Amino acid sequence: MKRYLGLDLGGTNIKVAVIEQAGDDPPVVIHDDKVRTQAAHGPEHVRDRLVGVGRTTAAEYGPLDAVGLGVPGLFDPEGGTIELFPNLPGPWKGFPLRDEVADGLAIPTTMINDARAFTLAEGTIGAGRDARVMLGVTLGTGIGGGLMIDGRIHEGSFGMAGEFGHQTVEPHGPVCGCGNRGCLEAVAKGSAIAMAAGVKNAEAAYAAAGEGDPAALKATHDAVFYMAIGIANVVVIVGADTIVMGGGIMSAGSLVLDPLRAAVDERLTLVGSTEVTIVKAALGGRAGAIGAALAGKGQLPTRAR
Repeated sequence: MKRYLGLDLGGTNIKVAVIEQAGDDPPVVIHDDKVRTQAAHGPEHVRDRLVGVGRTTAAEYGPLDAVGLGVPGLFDPEGGTIELFPNLPGPWKGFPLRDEVADGLAIPTTMINDARAFTLAEGTIGAGRDARVMLGVTLGTGIGGGLMIDGRIHEGSFGMAGEFGHQTVEPHGPVCGCGNRGCLEAVAKGSAIAMAAGVKNAEAAYAAAGEGDPAALKATHDAVFYMAIGIANVVVIVGADTIVMGGGIMSAGSLVLDPLRAAVDERLTLVGSTEVTIVKAALGGRAGAIGAALAGKGQLPTRAR
């Protein structure tokens, strides 16, 4: 029997999961939790928060065989240093997060992008477990994504394949946090929807849209329009048969999913409408931490320390 810890670093919370696996049996989630990130205090403080919750969890559920760390951005898979955290404050570039967490916990640690962790979890034990080619999409503070092909995460030559939110969908659109202009994330992330709807956050926008507010309905419709372009692009390029949608926008339910399915279908002129399935994630907010734990287990071609 082996146990693996997953830590999912977010701007607001660090989510935690422990999975247990016996032989070739499917992994089982035996614990999940979350603590506040306190991201405003900077990289060193966040590292200490990760190590602290890791130690607390290990004391109760250990011994742990490995750790997976999901992070909200890009990193160097060889050195484990951060390249870009577009939605976390502080001087993160070059910060050796993987190695410092590994040293603090004294447990081998693997780092994975948080959206890829979501994809790994949903593709292994969640809504995409029967897919051959799955696109996982997370929609919230930012827009992330991951590709899972024949049961394995596909990272591409640069370790960033599946960065769904950073494809250009509006060439003359707003500048994204990554520096590009017109990324899907820039026009369809939660704060963009809220701003267009004239409300304080995305949840308020979805609630207002559900009540028929014209500005909120238009903001949601515009986000769906751009997401449909992005999904159709991925389907025709890599042949994805299953799209698993997660994140805050899924609280809107059919208000988003139904028009999204219809809009994607309109664009897939080369693929039959019954051949692509768009579904809501099955694992909820736990998916990132579960996927990180699976990455720690070794279900990912990323270097560990």
